[in-house]
Amino acid sequence: MSSSWVNQAIAKIEADYQRSADTHLIKLDLPQLDGIDIYLKDESTHPTGSLKHRLARSLFLYALCNGWIKKDTPIIESSSGSTAVSEAYFARLLGLPFIAVMPKNTAKKKIEQIEFYGAKCHFVDNGSQMYAESERLAAELTGHYMDQFTYAERATDWRGNNNIADSIFNQMEREPHPIPSWIVMSPGTGGTSATIGRYIRYQQQKTQLCVVDPENSVFYDYFHSGDATIVSDKYSKIEGIGRPRVEPSFIAGVVDSMIKIPDAASIATIQWLEQLIGRKTGASTGTNLYGALLLATQMRHASQTGSIVTLICDAGERYLDTYYNPEWIENNIGCFQHYREKLSAFNVCGLIS
Repeated sequence: MSSSWVNQAIAKIEADYQRSADTHLIKLDLPQLDGIDIYLKDESTHPTGSLKHRLARSLFLYALCNGWIKKDTPIIESSSGSTAVSEAYFARLLGLPFIAVMPKNTAKKKIEQIEFYGAKCHFVDNGSQMYAESERLAAELTGHYMDQFTYAERATDWRGNNNIADSIFNQMEREPHPIPSWIVMSPGTGGTSATIGRYIRYQQQKTQLCVVDPENSVFYDYFHSGDATIVSDKYSKIEGIGRPRVEPSFIAGVVDSMIKIPDAASIATIQWLEQLIGRKTGASTGTNLYGALLLATQMRHASQTGSIVTLICDAGERYLDTYYNPEWIENNIGCFQHYREKLSAFNVCGLIS
């Protein structure tokens, strides 16, 4: 009976995948960057609205095939929102109870979306408490702690099988510079950067991987120091990508370069991007794109041509009460006029620093 249920569960996830289309690759219209093309892979178009839809699917399949999830197994996850939204979707698909453990300051829209799928939200005071509380709940309820921060880097087949890296390179085939000079990715669990970095090496591509880290996140310091014990007592204001500890799924060895991006730059960039594409995006997209623009500037200074690919991680409608709320910005980010001016100058001459 258990084996039959697992087979049916896997079949449901595979059928859901078969009904899904790939996400679009958007080329930004920046004529002043002659010879340097910037692309955004729009992960906000997944059924659950973010890049984490891929991760949630992989995590469920990984757990099912490892025998960790059976009929009626409660699923617990530590998440600041988007992963929990996507996992709640798949839990409902399989008829499983789901509890998301998250900081109490998580965006309200994400909480509403998690609850829309019939899941429950369990709040902690700050992000560093999520891990232990998730483990406690899983033990108490005889459930399975999905633990995205440990399993993200191994749940996805990084050699191919239509993972995000495979999709990017396939979609770039007919572009003027089909092999990207850079792919820019923010860390979060570390799973996506691990998949992209491994794929680049496996396919023997010349593309370099740059990981962009927000303020109050420890990945940048770990990358340069090698000290995996680094922790931060502050929380990242860029939901989903900044972490207070070095997550097990972050594989520094596949990363070629890291850039620390100020939170104010991330917020300024999503406002600038909205003027370009007519859509709101999450702040992690601002972190990604600002890093891509910095790299484009470096290439311009070096008289290089090529392409840079980064991601729209999720849509901005989830953050109307935070990143698009002037009062929240004033209280949590402060003035970002400096970065507005930098981006405005970029519109004129294509150079920021």
